[in-house]
Amino acid sequence: MESFKLRLVASHMLAPSVRHLAFERADGTPFAFVPGQFIQIHFHYADGSPTKRSYSVGTVGNGSGAVQRLEIAVSYVEGGAASALLAQLDEGGTVDASGPFGRFCLHANDNNARYLLVATGTGVTPYRAMLGQIRTLTTSRGCRFALVYGARSEVELLYGEEFEAFAREVPGFSFHPCFSRVPRNVPRAHDRSGRVQVALAELAPDPATDIAYLCGNPDMVDETFALLKEAGLGVPQIRREKYISSR
Repeated sequence: MESFKLRLVASHMLAPSVRHLAFERADGTPFAFVPGQFIQIHFHYADGSPTKRSYSVGTVGNGSGAVQRLEIAVSYVEGGAASALLAQLDEGGTVDASGPFGRFCLHANDNNARYLLVATGTGVTPYRAMLGQIRTLTTSRGCRFALVYGARSEVELLYGEEFEAFAREVPGFSFHPCFSRVPRNVPRAHDRSGRVQVALAELAPDPATDIAYLCGNPDMVDETFALLKEAGLGVPQIRREKYISSR
């Protein structure tokens, strides 16, 4: 774990309330991390007291373990101190950060046949970072990956076109968007109406073959964890990371 300063080099809006930010270390050093890990951004409240927020690294790596750009997705919370900081950050601006942290990663000693990756909101970010590993594992071990991603509408489906393109390119990977409020005007083959549990149930979780990853809204994580346990998956087969909005 290191502490370092990050400089914003590019950004764009992924959705009306979600911003993609690309940073580089101000000292020019590449950032080493394992896909699935997160960083913490450090700042101060208006009263001067220190605080921090955690963000999953979303950079798609080149397999070397180090990247020049560190990418995150920030969901804006009304009245949130971090939201105000990162909403107003211009290109060239800097923030203090530390990391990487976390163990929400693919394990080298897994021998399962399929991974079920489940997300809502910005909880899909670590799976984006895993795409290079996923490509390798579909060929080296013959693994299959199914990404089940819940959003309220198509406009909130973060990185959706990237995942669709990856699914066309990598036969062992499938993408299953779930729209809880408004379906697409032109539905696609794997689209489902409802919450992520709808598509997950159709994928028939199997304790003999599957390991599941759950990331995003705490209620989704808890409900999906219960569904997977009912299907027979043991606790070691279900890996979880909850995203909690903080002011």
